[in-house]
Amino acid sequence: MLALLGFLMVAVFMYLIMSRRLSALVALIVVPVVFALISGFGTEIGDMMLAGIKKIAPTGIMLLFAILYFGVMMDAGLFDPLIKKIVKIVKGDPLKVIVGTAILATLVALDGDGTTTYMITVTAMLPLYRKLGIRPMILAVMPMLALGVMNMTPWGGPTARVMSVLHMDVSDIFVPVIPVMIGGIAWVMIVACILGKQERKRLGIMEIPDEDLQSLAGQEVAATDETAETAETAALKRPRLIWFNLLLTAALMVGLITSFLPLPTMFMLAFAIALFINYPKMQDQKERIAAHAANALATVSMVFAAGIFTGILTETKMIDAMASTLVSWIPDSLGSHMPLLVALTSMPFTYFMSNDAYYFGIVPILANAAAAYGIDPAEIGRASILGQPLHVLSPLFAAQYLLIGMVGVDYAETQKFILKWAFGTSIVMIALALLTGVISF
Repeated sequence: MLALLGFLMVAVFMYLIMSRRLSALVALIVVPVVFALISGFGTEIGDMMLAGIKKIAPTGIMLLFAILYFGVMMDAGLFDPLIKKIVKIVKGDPLKVIVGTAILATLVALDGDGTTTYMITVTAMLPLYRKLGIRPMILAVMPMLALGVMNMTPWGGPTARVMSVLHMDVSDIFVPVIPVMIGGIAWVMIVACILGKQERKRLGIMEIPDEDLQSLAGQEVAATDETAETAETAALKRPRLIWFNLLLTAALMVGLITSFLPLPTMFMLAFAIALFINYPKMQDQKERIAAHAANALATVSMVFAAGIFTGILTETKMIDAMASTLVSWIPDSLGSHMPLLVALTSMPFTYFMSNDAYYFGIVPILANAAAAYGIDPAEIGRASILGQPLHVLSPLFAAQYLLIGMVGVDYAETQKFILKWAFGTSIVMIALALLTGVISF
């Protein structure tokens, strides 16, 4: 009965959020509470909810300060010199322009936010694409491929969800996947070279005077109001602090890999330093926090709501019953291959489902089922994020509509053009994950 109620709870949750009957935030809280009441756990619900929240609290704190930190870095103009340098280097060579687009998108996507990645990349590169006559479709494709890999960072969303539902930290899920992500980015650069050579053959190389390059680097994209730089945003730039901000960010990345301090405390410390150094005035600090508060609240509230969902799912023992049932359905010959099966099925799952539905509803069940075969749940967590290059193409991924509108391409045509390249990204990362032992076969 517990297994049946558990599967029904997941099904109802997925239906409600995918049909837009409820927001994911509301469904994560309401649905498990209702099913806990139906299951006869009425007097224990409060303790179950609190247990789940406590387990994911470090992840929530980390996300909060990661969003604020990268928001401050964007405000201060950390990537502005990079944009100008890329425009100057690529000049009139379509191959260099497209590779430069991929590099820029990869670096900007470090903040894990699709909207920011798309806006900065398109704003910087669209004038060059228009000047050289490069197909705008390519400008839509390269940032999507880069984000598909970089979205796997702990603050990007999917990895944070995995860590929260499996109650693990960065060293369990993310750090082992870093070499795999490097391989994924290498594949994105290969795709950039392939498309770049095609465009170079079609268009040739155009000579553009340096003064025209400078004007292109500062040119605004008038496709949407969001991309227009105002005097207010220009006043936020801190060009004199560019090296300090770069070193601080590099130190943060090193700390992430080495686990010198717990990740939440590292981001808290880095954010406090960045905010104080870049915006020493109290009023400026308040404004910067307020500017990014909405994005931070939306993400962190979702994580804590997920704590309630997984807390009830775990404390009622529903997830154990569901795992036992699932194990009974899996042929013994396939049970030991579950990490690979999860990696492969994560592609269609994350395309047709929201990340909330997949990571909060499906992954915990798969992890518990795999544990019955002696497979570390961390392997299932790692495998589940390898399909992210397909997720950024999903109709449920809102940021792509901004990208398509800014570039001016058709949605359906974009899907057809990019699908094979995104599929290739996931396959490359899955192969590398198997070769490096990140997931077992």
